Amino acid sequence: MTTRDIVVMGASAGGVQAFQALVRALPSDFPGSVFIVMHMSADAPGLLPVILNREKGMPVIHATDGTPLGRSRIYVAPPDHHLLLERGYMRVTRGPRENRHRPAIDPLFRSAARAYGRRVVGVLLTGLLDDGTSGLQMIKARGGVSIVQDPEEAQYGSMPANALEHDSPDYSLPIAEIVRLLVRLVRRPAEARPIAMPEVDLNHEIKAAEADMSVINGEDNPGAPSAYSCPECNGVLWEVREGEVVRFRCRVGHAYTLKSLGTAKSEALEGALWTALRSLEERASLEKRLADSAREQNHVMTAERFDQSSGEKQKQAQVIRDMLVGTQEPEVERAELA
Repeated sequence: MTTRDIVVMGASAGGVQAFQALVRALPSDFPGSVFIVMHMSADAPGLLPVILNREKGMPVIHATDGTPLGRSRIYVAPPDHHLLLERGYMRVTRGPRENRHRPAIDPLFRSAARAYGRRVVGVLLTGLLDDGTSGLQMIKARGGVSIVQDPEEAQYGSMPANALEHDSPDYSLPIAEIVRLLVRLVRRPAEARPIAMPEVDLNHEIKAAEADMSVINGEDNPGAPSAYSCPECNGVLWEVREGEVVRFRCRVGHAYTLKSLGTAKSEALEGALWTALRSLEERASLEKRLADSAREQNHVMTAERFDQSSGEKQKQAQVIRDMLVGTQEPEVERAELA
C-alpha cells in the first residue's frame, strides 16, 4: 500500500514559531519522514534542531549528505546548504542560490516530487515573497498533495498567499488543522493522480541545484534568453514559464522568481547608488583639498576651479543621498533566524 509518508515543509520569516507549533502538535510516532527548509543566513549557527527538540516531539536533526531516510524523524536543511531528496537517501549540497537563498524551498520540493511522486505532501508556511510556489506546483503535478498555511494565520502571509494565487493548492489551513490532515494522509492509501509535469523539467532543475555543470553549461536550456542579467554573477538570465509562474535561471545556476528578481535588482541598485555616493563625496573632499593647496601657492584661478568642481560633486552627492533616504524600505527578511 502506497501512503503519503514523505512530508516536505518550507518557511521563511516567522518560520521558527510555525515549526514549533507543528512539531509540538505532531505525534512522536508519526509514521513518516519530515524534511524542513527554512530561510536563514549563511553564517547562522544552525540552532533550529535544538529549538525544535525542546518541543519533546519527533526527534529533529540536521540532514547530512547520503544519509538514508528514517521514519518518525524530522530532518532540517543546515545553513548555507540545499536539502534534496533522492530515492532512499538525502543530498545536502552547496549548489547555486535560488530566490536569493541557500537553503531554498523549491529545490527540496522539486526533488521530493521527482523521487517520491504521490507519496509526497508539500507544506508551505509563513514567509515573504514567493519561494515554494514552483515546488508546490511540481508536487501536485506529480500526484502529491499541496498544503499552504492560511495566510490570515501566518505571521507573514506573502508566501502562502502567492501559492494560492498561482498554484491552487489542495488545502489552505491553520497549523492545527494541517497537523490533523497530515496524520490522516499518512495513514491512508495515496490515491493515484495523473502526472502532468515532464520528468526532464524536474531533472534539469534538480541537477542545477546540485551544481551539475553538465546541465548548467549545456545548450539545452529550459527557456529563452531574457533582457535581464543575474544580480549575483551578471550572467544572462533564461526565462522559464511554469503555468502562470515566471522564473529565471542563469548559466551558473542562480535562480529567481519574478518577485525575488525584483527584490534582488532593487538591492543591487541601492548598492550601486551607495557606491556612487561614496565616490562623489570622496571626489568632492579631494578637490576641496586641492583647492586649499592651490590657494596656499597663490594659484587663485586653479583654486576657484577646484572649489567649483567640489561644489558640483557635493550637489550631485546630495541628489543621490536624497534618493536613498527617500526610497529605502525595511528588509524584513533580514530579521529571520540568524
